[in-house]
Amino acid sequence: MKKPIICFDNFTFKYRSQTEPTLQQINLTIYEGEKVLIVGPSGSGKSTLAHCINGLVPFSYKGDIEGSLIIKDQETSNLNIFSLSKIVGTVLQDLDGQFIGLSVGEDIAFALENDCIDQEKMKERVAEVEKLVDLQNYETFAVHTLSGGQKQRVSLAGVMVDQVDVLLFDEPLASLDPATGKHAITLIDRIQKETEKTVVIIEHRLEDVLYRHVDRIIVMDQGKIVSDSTPDELLASKVLEQCYIREPLYVKALKYAGCDITSEMHIANEQILDISSCKAKLHLWAEHIQENEGELDRAPLLQLEDVRFGYQKGKELIHGISFTVGEGELISIVGKNGAGKSTITKLICGFEKVTSGKILYRGEDITKMSIKSRAERIGIVMQNPNEMISKHMIYDEVALGLVLRNVPEAEIKRRVNETLKICGLYPFRNWPISALSFGQKKRVTIASILVLNPEILILDEPTAGQDFRHYTEIMEFLVGLNKLGVTILMITHDMHLMLEYTPRAIVIADGKVIADQDAVEVLTDEEIIEQANLKKTSLFDLAVNAGMQDPHAFIRKFITFDREVRKTWQ
Repeated sequence: MKKPIICFDNFTFKYRSQTEPTLQQINLTIYEGEKVLIVGPSGSGKSTLAHCINGLVPFSYKGDIEGSLIIKDQETSNLNIFSLSKIVGTVLQDLDGQFIGLSVGEDIAFALENDCIDQEKMKERVAEVEKLVDLQNYETFAVHTLSGGQKQRVSLAGVMVDQVDVLLFDEPLASLDPATGKHAITLIDRIQKETEKTVVIIEHRLEDVLYRHVDRIIVMDQGKIVSDSTPDELLASKVLEQCYIREPLYVKALKYAGCDITSEMHIANEQILDISSCKAKLHLWAEHIQENEGELDRAPLLQLEDVRFGYQKGKELIHGISFTVGEGELISIVGKNGAGKSTITKLICGFEKVTSGKILYRGEDITKMSIKSRAERIGIVMQNPNEMISKHMIYDEVALGLVLRNVPEAEIKRRVNETLKICGLYPFRNWPISALSFGQKKRVTIASILVLNPEILILDEPTAGQDFRHYTEIMEFLVGLNKLGVTILMITHDMHLMLEYTPRAIVIADGKVIADQDAVEVLTDEEIIEQANLKKTSLFDLAVNAGMQDPHAFIRKFITFDREVRKTWQ
């Protein structure tokens, strides 16, 4: 019988700034050596639950506690945040915010240095942990030069060096490309098996986490635990759908086809999933598939011709990239971390100057045009809205670009109000930005660019950190803008987004375009997936296993059907 290591008993927590508790009557026991996944929509309380486990609540985030939380036989109210950090190691979503040392070795050794450990023992322990997380020979590397996956391993090593009992991962896949995300889940699984540590994961990307076995999934909604079950039991139920949490795509397709889902089908494990009882219903559902409509002929709007660039002389990062964006297109730009996706957008906007090649806008060479001039035509929205917002009030933020351009006040008012209506923000026009949710702030930043009437809108990870309902809300909003004639380019690691919303995908790998084609074709091409660190859609495997003659048509049917269902959420 495994021993309990984390025990919530009628636990309630209310932040001092709030009138209602964020966590209500939580009863949860996690046992030694378990791997537990916590999911829930934004505002469900899952992050607060994690903060209670690692001590940020109540030692950094103050509030009122009722009930009990015992970790490793100790009541946490009798401990301090330092004591808890020796039991619970946290790997943050913001990896750069976790680093202390300049080099990999220094960062991993930081906790040991604080404990005044003998230097020889310190080196031995650092070497052990580096081996465990596959970081041998990286000890002298500067942390800022590492890839996203490597940074995550450094963070993991930094908490493991302290020999903690619990490893807590806060959105470990948020900033990773799909293939690196799979490697991260595999690494977490291997370490948990080798060390028998307790692992708690908080993550939106449920299907990606289930790439490896999970003992239990805890579903939270409105501050309460609404489900505590095995993955098979949960996926066979309606809990995820009721809480607006994205189910694995292959599971959703089976449900749409009217299949009877049971835990005996091994529904949580795609590799051993038994769909023998579902094939007839899948074929029946897929009977009335509409043929994919051909792409419209579009006038060229933006063209990159043999563009080359490097941040350092003699070290080229972008190697002769060429592609054309047509008027009114909705395109995703995908590829692994460090492939050059963000650099390409910087070159398009003029933040960096090309080494050679041309950028054409409606046939005009804008390669030497200023940032200000390009901003009249091309708008960019950053991943984090807080990095763009500089005013306190919504109206003032959206009006700022027009004010700086000396547009007459009456014209500013007309354009701002019109844009706020398009963005669904008009009722909040006199609100402070601080009162908005993350998704609403995202809309404010989009509105602040849209009011300048750009013909092209570039968005960097538009849905990062969003739960499924807010993801749908933002994407349907962007589709609406696209229908109004705005051409949209999206940089994304979200394969669901690429599959569902962008008919065309430009795939970047090692500073080159390796594919420029239909998104469904990209996510079913093994070679492209391997080169660009993407992930094959589970819908393709489901269609193949069901014996579908045209798996691509089956995927398109699912995408169309699923989007129509989710439009009812609006």
